[in-house]
Amino acid sequence: MASAALGTQVAATALAPVGSDGFLNGSSLKGNNNLNFRSKPWIRRTLAWEKTQQSRHLNKVFCMSVQLASKSKVAVKPVELENAKEPPLNLYKPKEPYTATIVSVERLVGPKAPGEICHIVIDHGGNVPYWEGQSYGVIPPGENPKKPGSPNTVRLYSIASTRYGDSFDGKTASLCVRRAVYYDPETGKEDPSKKGICSNFLCDSKPGDKVQITGPSGKILLLPEDDPNATHIMIATGTGVAPYRGYLRRMFMEDVPAYKFGGLAWLFLGVANSDSLLYDEEFTTYLQQYPDNFRYDKALSREQKNKSGGKMYVQDKIEEYSDEIFKLLDGGAHIYFCGLKGMMPGIQDTLKRVAEQRGESWDQKLSQLKKNKQWHVEVY
Repeated sequence: MASAALGTQVAATALAPVGSDGFLNGSSLKGNNNLNFRSKPWIRRTLAWEKTQQSRHLNKVFCMSVQLASKSKVAVKPVELENAKEPPLNLYKPKEPYTATIVSVERLVGPKAPGEICHIVIDHGGNVPYWEGQSYGVIPPGENPKKPGSPNTVRLYSIASTRYGDSFDGKTASLCVRRAVYYDPETGKEDPSKKGICSNFLCDSKPGDKVQITGPSGKILLLPEDDPNATHIMIATGTGVAPYRGYLRRMFMEDVPAYKFGGLAWLFLGVANSDSLLYDEEFTTYLQQYPDNFRYDKALSREQKNKSGGKMYVQDKIEEYSDEIFKLLDGGAHIYFCGLKGMMPGIQDTLKRVAEQRGESWDQKLSQLKKNKQWHVEVY
């Protein structure tokens, strides 16, 4: 797979509109809790684009060369980002978006991956703060083809960086974007007349290009931090890994004064093949450095076989470790799902079958997990 610099890997997944019926527990955030995101008192305005390029590059090089080789964590700023009791929500709306700047666009996958996925770093100057698990909206330039004379509609992408961004200064956010292409059903060839408007705009962007963003939005996938020793089971397909990348950087890469993770993070990632793995080098580093706190299992559908001899999907990996997963859930573990909507039926069927084998009612168990706020789903 193509290797992307660790410091520039920040991803986000295109999402359906995020609801507000999730959970939030900010009781673990210490210090002065009078931070007002809308007034943004701690933020210095971004310097001119030309003045920021060198520092951005140096930060990326630092992250790639030092963090991969060392277990020492990276200092982050401004620490005031930890002080708010509530997450920032809808600071910028579609009618009044924020104009951010593209820092970099890099291909994340190798030549044998089906399709193209890009890692896109956006400079928001610290003016559009967010929490891990939230989303940005992107308004692509041009006219809405369904509403002539009107601007394009907002597309949502979940953010794959922590609140401090890939430069650890609270001024960037990153998106992990799959380029949407369409194929002629008769010829099987790509139809150049039909393209994903927003994904192609982002993947074709160049450093210095402007981008209209809205948000941040969403509470469903916020990382609960009331118990720093909790267990978090994260299940993703493809670009659904985006929010987990932010979680894991916060847990294992950043030196966050208000959050010292000592629990277990367990990532299940389902993709087509080895060339399709996203942020694999980064996750593998955590596995090497924190073997007692991180587990990482991959389901490569075109390269691995399940116990029945068929393709290995993420639900097959879940079934493989089902006894352990159920015991962790019984002990209060949080479980997250992010990716294509089509991933859920197979996962639900697997969990139901396992529950029945254990003599349990999956419907009752699921109801209890939701009641306890252990069940977190964001699919698109």
